[in-house]
Amino acid sequence: MARVTVVGGGVVGLTSALRLAESGHRVRCVRDIPAPATVSAVAGGLWFPYHVQPRDRVVGWGLTSLHRFQALADDPATGVAVREGLLVERAGPDRWWVEGVEGWREATADELPPGATSGVVAGLPLVAMPTYLPWLEQQCLAAGVELATGRVGDLDELEDDLVVLATGLRTPELLPDVLVTPSRGQVALLANPGIERWFVDGDAPDGVTYVLPHAHRVVCGGTDVPGSDLEPDAAVHAAIVARCRAAVPALRDAEVLGSRVGLRPVAPAVDLRVHTVHGRPVVTNVGHGGAGVTLSWGCADEVVGLVADLA
Repeated sequence: MARVTVVGGGVVGLTSALRLAESGHRVRCVRDIPAPATVSAVAGGLWFPYHVQPRDRVVGWGLTSLHRFQALADDPATGVAVREGLLVERAGPDRWWVEGVEGWREATADELPPGATSGVVAGLPLVAMPTYLPWLEQQCLAAGVELATGRVGDLDELEDDLVVLATGLRTPELLPDVLVTPSRGQVALLANPGIERWFVDGDAPDGVTYVLPHAHRVVCGGTDVPGSDLEPDAAVHAAIVARCRAAVPALRDAEVLGSRVGLRPVAPAVDLRVHTVHGRPVVTNVGHGGAGVTLSWGCADEVVGLVADLA
């Protein structure tokens, strides 16, 4: 067993820390911002491998997470629920992500919006991040993880035997050879009038459109454009609300609760490997794009395997 410092306190870092502790390691998780301030907190929380590569690895990581979230949905305290919804296809079927997913079906013609060629209806986990992240922190504490607040400016500051970086967009500051860039995702939050079915139309004519209903609010989106500005754009907000209300008429009179922006950590591929920095092994778990929640448990299990090989 090893002493491990996990740097980063979003969903990827916390899940990695938890799985390492459950595997018997002594784990400290250092984060410079609390979980509710991370990009993870802005996520709509639908299990779906969005804007992430490589597909052959993503499938396996995603299925591990899918099965874990399905099990967690039995406990309301986690904020996880399995809900049915529609993924719209406008350029023909692209079904690589359904490998291993059970129970999905072809959408019927009357379920599709105008211009759609096909679609997939599936029951998938929806994770309410304001509930799930505090639950995950409590699981870490119960497993013996030390949660520490601080900003790591240089890996040489860390004295533990092994380091796991789950630092998202900050990673190039600590490892300049790792490429991670921001993609700006803006969402609108609406009160939930009682809808339970999710809706995703990634190629909608007026822009990416998704409606992700949780118990008391609906996360509506969205955008996926390069940029690092965290200030919501009023015009973008109005456009998101308009197209989501058009796509899901039940939202037309729903109260608008606010707008938020998160920066997706996009990379050519998920960087999950061992680096050697000044003679010390450093495991990276970064570059998950729009799929940090979706891949969190699968990637954490691989981190455990890499650390076991090094310990």
